Amino acid sequence: MKSAERDKMGLEMAFSEVQIQERIQLLGKEISKDYGQETVHAIGILEAGFMFLADLVRQISSPVVCHILKMEIADSQQSGHQPVRSILYGSLGEVEGKHLLLVETMVDSGVTLDHLAQHLALKKPKSLRTAVLVNREDRRRVALPLSYVGFTWNGGHLVGYGLDQNGLYRNLPYLGAVSSNSRQ
Repeated sequence: MKSAERDKMGLEMAFSEVQIQERIQLLGKEISKDYGQETVHAIGILEAGFMFLADLVRQISSPVVCHILKMEIADSQQSGHQPVRSILYGSLGEVEGKHLLLVETMVDSGVTLDHLAQHLALKKPKSLRTAVLVNREDRRRVALPLSYVGFTWNGGHLVGYGLDQNGLYRNLPYLGAVSSNSRQ
């Protein structure tokens, strides 16, 4: 997308397509080195993680099995009780003894990814690691160790490369920061 079109949408370039692809290539090499010829079960978290998962697994030279997982957050409140947040996700099948790599485009608070990691750890995988393209350390609410990180971002809301605003912009090949006066 040209600069004028980006300006019209109210986006500032955060990470270009070239920067993203170069960083993913380096992450793929690092992951390949760590796993060697062991099979990696890469688990892409929808909806945002699909582009990062696709590009990342193509850069991993270790054998890879891809999984897609959709997480849903449900809030409920019973009379007189604190609100309860449930995090629901589909089944991955048997994961015991397997190398699991959770792949997410961006980690904000870390609560949902931490919840999923804790849930999967109970299933006794051989290893459990995380790969995130963008780490939002300034918004972290849990101590979540991240194994592989593409970029750290402490700025405004990002869109593009799988991330959206009201369902739009996921298709952009770069990550753009939405200016505060263009948010809807």
